[in-house]
Amino acid sequence: MRYELMLPHQIRRAIEGNWPVTLPLGVLEYHGEHMAVGMDTLAVIKTLELFEKERDIVILPPFYYGAASYAVAPPEGSGSVQVGGPVLAPFAEELFYGFLRIGFRNIHAIIHHQTENFVAGMPTDLAFKTAGRQAIFRFLEKERGEGWWGSDKMADYYAGHAQGENVFNWVQVHPLMPAAMSGKYPFDHAGIGETSLMLALCPEAVDAGHFADNTGWYTKGAPEASAELGQKGVAMILEHLRTTLSA
Repeated sequence: MRYELMLPHQIRRAIEGNWPVTLPLGVLEYHGEHMAVGMDTLAVIKTLELFEKERDIVILPPFYYGAASYAVAPPEGSGSVQVGGPVLAPFAEELFYGFLRIGFRNIHAIIHHQTENFVAGMPTDLAFKTAGRQAIFRFLEKERGEGWWGSDKMADYYAGHAQGENVFNWVQVHPLMPAAMSGKYPFDHAGIGETSLMLALCPEAVDAGHFADNTGWYTKGAPEASAELGQKGVAMILEHLRTTLSA
């Protein structure tokens, strides 16, 4: 369900059922002359909408204003919006803390931008990962007091970990395309892989009439894109979400 359309009784039902609460996390970034600047975020939104058809989840309003960087192109006339990680982190902490206060314990931010380096991290995902941890510590100290972890009530902490119970999993950040997709689907920027995803998920975000206007090396494969290839990528992503977004 879309969070902004939920009524309080529906929110309480989602809390009781421990529904996954998903935040489409992304940027506005130049993706060649043929593709919309919201591609990275649109890919997350559209796949979550497909996933919602098979499982109860909450879809939060998307956050588009991550750290796009100007690595691909300067912003003048290209449309990239850059908001640095140091600014994002405090905002994200307040956001996650607010959702913990509401009662959610199964929160997942999902990002597609710059996730080929996801293990090491890049500015947007690192800001939100740090914010998630900070929000959890802050919430636990508010609810349980300082010294909560050292109290006798937490004596089974490590046993709980072995059984998969971990309070630090209350807020997680995931790549839309996991490392397991490497070599099975093209990972690129505005090339055949991303263009195909958009043709499958959001065809109005692609204009083939502007393929010829591209000059960047990274867009050379875009004319070879197809909705059929994109559907293969979507299928892999949905399988990843089935594993990642569990109640």
